Amino acid sequence: MLKSAVTMLLCSALLSVSVAQTPAKPITVFSVGGKPVNSDEFLYLYKKNHPNKATDYTTEKIDEYLALFINFKVKVDEAKRRGMDTTAAFLKEYNSYKDELRKPYLPDAKLIDSLVRLTYERTKEEIRASHILISVSPDPSPEDTLKAYKKITDVRNRILSGIDFAEAAATFSEDPSAQANRGDLGYFTALQMVYPFETAAYQLKVGEISQPVRTRFGYHLVKVTDRRPSPGTVEVSHIMLRTGDGKDNEKVKNTIFGLYDQLQAGVKWEELCKQYSEDPSSKDNGGRLRPFGPREMSGVPEFEKVAFSLRKPGELSDPFQSQYGWHIIRLEKKIPVPTLEEATPALKAKVARDERSEVSKQALQAKLKQQYQFKENTAAKAAVMGLADSSLMKGTWKAPALKTEKETLFTLMGKPHNIKDFLVYAQKNQRANIQAPRKYFEDLYNHYVEASIMPLVEEKIKARNPDYSFLLREYYEGILLFEIMEKEVWNKASQDSVGQKAYFEAHKADYTAGDRVKAAFYSGSVGDFMTPLRELILKGDEAKVQETVILRKLKTEAGYYKKEDKAVLQKMPWTKGVYPAENNGIYYLAWLKEILPPGFMAFEEARPQVISDYQTFLEKKWLEQLKKKHTVKVNEKGKKFISEQLQAK
Repeated sequence: MLKSAVTMLLCSALLSVSVAQTPAKPITVFSVGGKPVNSDEFLYLYKKNHPNKATDYTTEKIDEYLALFINFKVKVDEAKRRGMDTTAAFLKEYNSYKDELRKPYLPDAKLIDSLVRLTYERTKEEIRASHILISVSPDPSPEDTLKAYKKITDVRNRILSGIDFAEAAATFSEDPSAQANRGDLGYFTALQMVYPFETAAYQLKVGEISQPVRTRFGYHLVKVTDRRPSPGTVEVSHIMLRTGDGKDNEKVKNTIFGLYDQLQAGVKWEELCKQYSEDPSSKDNGGRLRPFGPREMSGVPEFEKVAFSLRKPGELSDPFQSQYGWHIIRLEKKIPVPTLEEATPALKAKVARDERSEVSKQALQAKLKQQYQFKENTAAKAAVMGLADSSLMKGTWKAPALKTEKETLFTLMGKPHNIKDFLVYAQKNQRANIQAPRKYFEDLYNHYVEASIMPLVEEKIKARNPDYSFLLREYYEGILLFEIMEKEVWNKASQDSVGQKAYFEAHKADYTAGDRVKAAFYSGSVGDFMTPLRELILKGDEAKVQETVILRKLKTEAGYYKKEDKAVLQKMPWTKGVYPAENNGIYYLAWLKEILPPGFMAFEEARPQVISDYQTFLEKKWLEQLKKKHTVKVNEKGKKFISEQLQAK
């Protein structure tokens, strides 16, 4: 968790800074173990960490940063010598970050933005459509596909000849709901239907019937019956009385109408909701539900219909019944469709998960194959695909030894990629799956082609974007630094209790404090816990204390505090005891266990600071050892050059 947070903090800083112009021929500033560190890297990093701060561009500050940067490079060099950058865990993490870093530079970035804009425009409108489905299995034979296509085409011809669409849906559609709804799907907007279906619907005018549309469910005919502006989302509160489970529906109905009369007479909504509502997830917050849009409550269509029918905040619905019970709804607010700028972050995430992202990916792959002169040996590929068998479904497929394994499978920029390389890739990257073996093997092949193209793409990105190379190095070295620091300093400092105590004993004079108290605090939003919990503490019943804390969901905090550390300490005597207090609507029970006078701290009290100081001590000692092992040489000309560059105004 800490590692991810530290790395992401590093990354967010990197991504927010543009690269400064540096000389075409950088010079060496220093070297570690014979490996030079050049001025362009140092200048980039210094400016990144000191944006627009003139006071940070003094000779003293630059020298200070240089010393820190040398220490950083020494640690990284040690991590590399230990092979920490070759472990599977490191490569997985680094490649994951690299994949994210590369995305803004890839040609498909504009295609994704285009998909987001198109999806946003569609969310501004709702379509009402009917459909007829002829089902096709996920992996059909060519014969089954043709049979389904002929069937859907025949149905379309019948409709064009005069048969009513709803009648045809009830008669021919293989959608299980067609008998009941006669093909009517109601209103929907973008991202609520599979992508090919959505696209077909948005391209039709009211009354038009589509050509056969293929989705993963089969072939569809789509007829648009209405189009209207999107109502956005709605936020409501509700009071619900459940029915079923032997309850008397008439009695429940009379109760909900009685509550409605009380609301009309002026009784507070929150009071009735808390007392009567049988929705445990919302009754204590006034029955308030998260905002929802059309079809998001499709499991309770009556609820959605009533919610969207309300017009003004505060307006109450009449009591109505759903499959769960009787409801009264109060409108809190209507939320219009957001602007493109507001909607983009959420839409981009949804588009990336949706099958429409495959449109972007396929277009990119086709473009890259052309750009990098992809040429496939179709005969070799056909032979290789014939190696697929059922063991692929279990993820246990073994690459056979072939006489043709050195034969070229495809070339990129004239460079051959042979059969053996793909077979090794397939065996290593296969996973248990439910796809047909041949289809899954084809997917592995496509992923291998993509993986083979990416290094070429990356070289081009590096050549055109110097900042990308800097970013890659930052991530690479940042992960290594974390790994080795965790191993050599952080874990040792936090886990070595013997070393902590020895360090404390040698530096006791550094750990003093004024008046403070050893205390424990229990807090909650309601104060009815304080009296019974106080009695348990005074009795010394620790088990019951912990049981009460868990049952009442109280927050707890313990440690050493000065009077000014917590506002509630100002409201109680500075003596041992258990005291109730309230501050800003939060109720506290403070157990003051021991009042400590000014003086030296005990090890237990000083331990957090001891660990921090011991960590600094261990790091300094370790660095001294490293610098004997990794020769550091500073180039005075390079040092002078970076100072001149940074101080030039």
